[in-house]
Amino acid sequence: MKTLLKNAREKKGLKTREVAQLLGIDQALISKFENGSRKPTKDQIAKLASILDIDFETLMVIWLKERILYEIGDDDLALKAMSLAEEQIKYNVSFVRKSISKNLLNLLNEIDDLKKKLDTFREFDSFRIAQALELEYTFESNRIEGNTLTLRETDLVINEGLTISGKSMREHLEAINHVEAIGYIKQLMERNFPFNERELLSVHNLILRGIIPEDAGRYRRVQVMIKGSSHMPPQPFIVPKEMEDYFIWYNENKGKLHPVILAAEMHERLVTIHPFIDGNGRTSRLVMNLILLQNGFVIANIKGDYDSRMNYYQALETAQTLGNKEDFLLFIAQIEKECLERYLGIISK
Repeated sequence: MKTLLKNAREKKGLKTREVAQLLGIDQALISKFENGSRKPTKDQIAKLASILDIDFETLMVIWLKERILYEIGDDDLALKAMSLAEEQIKYNVSFVRKSISKNLLNLLNEIDDLKKKLDTFREFDSFRIAQALELEYTFESNRIEGNTLTLRETDLVINEGLTISGKSMREHLEAINHVEAIGYIKQLMERNFPFNERELLSVHNLILRGIIPEDAGRYRRVQVMIKGSSHMPPQPFIVPKEMEDYFIWYNENKGKLHPVILAAEMHERLVTIHPFIDGNGRTSRLVMNLILLQNGFVIANIKGDYDSRMNYYQALETAQTLGNKEDFLLFIAQIEKECLERYLGIISK
């Protein structure tokens, strides 16, 4: 891979400094990629393929091959291990595809096609575009939870530091905190940090900071009910064990499921446990979007208007009370598809 990267860069007439700037990383890392002393992350592979005009699948296959060789080396049992791994991968892919409905599978295929197209436009990513879309995400996610700030007012609070007359201090803090939480999950993604309990509690701490400080970043110690839902979250003494199982499930499935399915599952499972006294919805959506960003997708922005909110709540209710997650998975996949289409429409103009 190191030769491929260097040759492609030189063919494009780019300096390591220029490639580093396009990737948003240190120049020294590009040199390390090219001499083989450091491996790019999966997300960096997608961006390198776009910047250097290398076929994404070709580069990804080489990257995966080198990761496998690094792990197993040339041990005598390596070939046997590889054979067993191949059988397991085939089984996992087959099992996952069989458990997904035709409608959902078709939607995931459309999403994958859009992502491949997006990967060819990575060099056109814009900070201003991302900032505008993240502002919309903050506005919509807070609107779902009853925040009455308009999009324009949200912008004035976040980017101008203004106080909006007639709006509560909580509504101002919800806007400010959510933007900071987005920045935090983007840092986790960029630094390739694993998602674990500590990071989840850090995200929640940001969401409730200054609002309910004594409960920010802490699991609830009282029983709660979800307004308008017949689902009853577990008792507080059960929450730590539920959360332990939550992360065990994540670590067992993060390499098996399609990223959109994984993100939707982690969203639904977290909001169903309802581990916090407040901020469960916002935190669950941030977790979902962290997983999407880690896998090269865009933020899935669920709208906060009445119809969208009711569709969202109904899909969640069906998953929580009937154990049927199909509607919720379809709902999230459709949102991600629409957000990909919109993003591509913006950066490809």
